[in-house]
Amino acid sequence: MATGKIGVSTKDLFPIIKKFLYSDHDIFLREIVSNGVDATQKLKVLAQSGEFKGELGDLKVTVTVDKDAKTITVTDRGIGMTRDEVEKYINQIAFSGAEEFLEKHKDDAATIIGHFGLGFYSSFMVSDKVEIKTKSYKDGAQAVRWECTGDPEYVLEDIEKDDRGTEIIMHVSEDEMAFCDQTKINELLNKYCKFLPIKIVGGKKTEWKDGKQVETEEDNVINNTEPAWVKKPADLKEEDYSKFYRELYPMQMDEPLFHIHLNVDYPFNLTGILYFPKIKQNIDLSRNKIQLYCNQVFVTDSVEGIVPDFLTLLHGVIDSPDIPLNVSRSYLQSDGNVKKISNHITKKVADSLEDIFKKDRKAFEEKWDDLKIFIEYGMLTDEKFFERASKFALLKDVDGKYFTFDEYKELIKGEQTDKDGNLIYLYTTDKQTQYTFVEAAKNKGYNVLLLDGQLDTPVVNQLEQKWEKSRFTRVDSDVIDKLIVKDNVQELSLTTREKSEVEEAFRAELPTLDKATFTVSVEALGEEDMPVVVTQNEWMRRMKEMSSMQGGMMSFYGEMPDSFNIVVNGNHPKVKKLIDALQSKTKSVLAPVYADMDIANTKKAELNKAKEGKKDDEIAQADKDALSDVEKEISELQTKKNGILADFAKSEKSVSQLIDLALLSNGMLKGESLTKFIKRSVELM
Repeated sequence: MATGKIGVSTKDLFPIIKKFLYSDHDIFLREIVSNGVDATQKLKVLAQSGEFKGELGDLKVTVTVDKDAKTITVTDRGIGMTRDEVEKYINQIAFSGAEEFLEKHKDDAATIIGHFGLGFYSSFMVSDKVEIKTKSYKDGAQAVRWECTGDPEYVLEDIEKDDRGTEIIMHVSEDEMAFCDQTKINELLNKYCKFLPIKIVGGKKTEWKDGKQVETEEDNVINNTEPAWVKKPADLKEEDYSKFYRELYPMQMDEPLFHIHLNVDYPFNLTGILYFPKIKQNIDLSRNKIQLYCNQVFVTDSVEGIVPDFLTLLHGVIDSPDIPLNVSRSYLQSDGNVKKISNHITKKVADSLEDIFKKDRKAFEEKWDDLKIFIEYGMLTDEKFFERASKFALLKDVDGKYFTFDEYKELIKGEQTDKDGNLIYLYTTDKQTQYTFVEAAKNKGYNVLLLDGQLDTPVVNQLEQKWEKSRFTRVDSDVIDKLIVKDNVQELSLTTREKSEVEEAFRAELPTLDKATFTVSVEALGEEDMPVVVTQNEWMRRMKEMSSMQGGMMSFYGEMPDSFNIVVNGNHPKVKKLIDALQSKTKSVLAPVYADMDIANTKKAELNKAKEGKKDDEIAQADKDALSDVEKEISELQTKKNGILADFAKSEKSVSQLIDLALLSNGMLKGESLTKFIKRSVELM
């Protein structure tokens, strides 16, 4: 028997291993099992080369738990180790300047793993003592036993062992006894070792017998040693991809839209299968479904910051020997190979989508409504993806027709270019609620897009920034003739005073809606257009929509009330009739009010002119008082005028009726206002 000290002189090594080396303690099992798989794979290589001439037998890695003995044992039948190899690979941790390195990196020890191969020592994260029983595959090899209690002292002695390979026996510490449970261990094996290339056995299968679960003699094999991504695409059928998707996500109900099989050997090795899932309205719930592997060893499924943000919406597997096994997100994010792989995957995804679009556009269009949230997210968050996606991203109109960006631009440039040469993209976010506006636009010969997606508002902003002389306008943001301003503008046959009277009459009958404000304007529309239209300012509405997604400083807009404009069509026959009634019923009453207002305004103008060029203390108090009195008089006359117009509007039920009809067509008439409208409608019949 020999004793000695592990070849790192610092006592800081084991505390660092226990506390800092890995992000999660349960990684120890992945590391130990992976070592067993590596040893088994090496034996297979030696057998293929003829260096090992013995029987391979049943190659597997077995993980068993003895709760009474408080041990976890990982056993393989791989190449095993000689005494010299134990000295080399276990006792002499192979890096120079270890003490200096550990002192320098004790606060960021996650950088050690992957560089210096300390995977075996992760066993001390959960163990008070670790034993190794090993026998080399070499003829005449002597089996040895190594033991260490978590400090630099170790024991190494010869033992008897019938079979080649290695047993790692971990004596679990009291505070880690949660791991000393076969069910828990099997859960971890299923997480980390589900697709390892060597059979992994987690104890024995159980069956229900005599009212309880009992062990059988059959091995409980955890993993699929040949997952779909390690096979050649030519060897797989569609049902194979679908079956593998179910294996990855057994609780996922929907079938994926598409899949992409990655198979790259230059400039780095990369395999995998990525699936485009059907994404519901909440993007955040769809993240972190990509699983990163290194040679079929699970690394992480928390891929944000490791791959471009929009790729976190994909499902599937990425496997590369160039992805380090370290589970520290910060380390992975800064790794140069990971960044290169990330960029390549972005390109591969874009190229595959373009290829699918070109080969079967009809199928692509049929899946566009489910696919577009992913593509739009990519366009918004990755400039290179935007450039590539511009070739296959689609715009859908209200009639269900699909167009590429270039196709749609060609379609509308004739009718939807305004007098300043701007190309106007008209759209609706709800073709039922905004039906009246959509029909008005279509009757003008315009095409209307349907932009009802979760990310359509920020995408519209992005496209306006990138496309010259282009503007997106929702169909209800203004009256039809002002959505796309042409040279042939309608004229309004009302004086400024008459226009003001009509606006005040309608303003007096506006309903009070929660978190909504209204302005009123009389516009010159066509006689065939609606008598009253409710529009909403495009810019303010977009700001509010963006605030609901972004928060932060944008939340200011979210707190503001919705702003609507009641547009009265001054050329509509119903409105003209109403204007005639207003003139005939209020003219005689308003005439003296206007006369007094004219006198008061003239007097105000004279008093203001007398103030010009004088400082405040140079103006006589009598003149100040006179100006204050005349301003008060004007205000009172204005109130009197508005009262006369309000009385007229109240007596003319058609004013409220026209307003309510416009609100009703926008889905804004509810509760008491709707009840009053119905009652009034019956009375007017």
